[in-house]
Amino acid sequence: MATLVTGGAGYIGSHMVLRLVDSGVETVVLDNLSTGFDWAVDQRAHLEVGEVGNTEFVLRLIKDHKIEQIVHFAGSIVVPESVENPLKYYANNTCATRNLLEAAVRGGVERFVFSSTAAVYGMTGLEPVSETVPQNPMSPYGRSKLMSEWMLADVAAAHDINYGVLRYFNVAGADPEGRIGQSTAGATHLIKVATQAALGMRDHLDIYGTDYETPDGTCVRDYIHVCDLVDAHALLLDYLKENKTNATMNCGYGRGFSVREVVDVVKAVSGVDFAVREVPRRAGDPASVVASADLIREKLHWQPTLDDLTGIVRNAYDWENILRRRNR
Repeated sequence: MATLVTGGAGYIGSHMVLRLVDSGVETVVLDNLSTGFDWAVDQRAHLEVGEVGNTEFVLRLIKDHKIEQIVHFAGSIVVPESVENPLKYYANNTCATRNLLEAAVRGGVERFVFSSTAAVYGMTGLEPVSETVPQNPMSPYGRSKLMSEWMLADVAAAHDINYGVLRYFNVAGADPEGRIGQSTAGATHLIKVATQAALGMRDHLDIYGTDYETPDGTCVRDYIHVCDLVDAHALLLDYLKENKTNATMNCGYGRGFSVREVVDVVKAVSGVDFAVREVPRRAGDPASVVASADLIREKLHWQPTLDDLTGIVRNAYDWENILRRRNR
């Protein structure tokens, strides 16, 4: 029996693949390589290049590799782009997930873990947000993910499959051993962009909006190390297998840092006082999104080990150096 990881050549997916194969789990990766890289997939895993939304192709994979569980990362993730091109996000995130679920049901997959987002909550205020608050996403990205959550619940009610949803907050960092990290060209993640500015790969960093109702006027986010995140996925797979149930949980640390605070940490870690430019707000960005992480700690006994912003930034900075040398 094997685990299928969709989007396993991308940032979070490739870390999940490492987590699985390091644990001796037979792992199959499905990725179209539009934003991922074949070299990012650990050689102990089996890579199939194809589309998540191709139901018949995925069904063949499920049968050929005896897939018993799926971890679904594939999709589009840039909030401002989703505002400009919503149809792309409903196609890549919602419609593709629908087709993947059909293949999972027809193929007898037992467990399905879905990569969701804190963007489903929308404007939340400065207090940590729990899983029970009303969802009111501000962007097509958030709505496309929430629609997929609804589909999962409906499918699980009608068929013999259990699901887990993890609503991510802001994922950052890289494998501490330097094996993999955020490698996508043009990535918009703050910590990656800031480390690139520190390394001279960008001539400045933009801060989008300084007039939010936060302590220093810039957006506040809950930054989680990618390796702690994939540990949560592994625990969730075990939880679903043991309890034959469904679960939706936040995955964050429960504390937030502003954009200015993150920039200051990147400058301290790198020793470079790179240029920062203040520009207007972007569409779809809430002022603050911080996790209430009580449920995941209680249900999964998740105990993050890399929950230190300086360490997260240092891993990201080290990976950016590795990637820069690789691409020379």
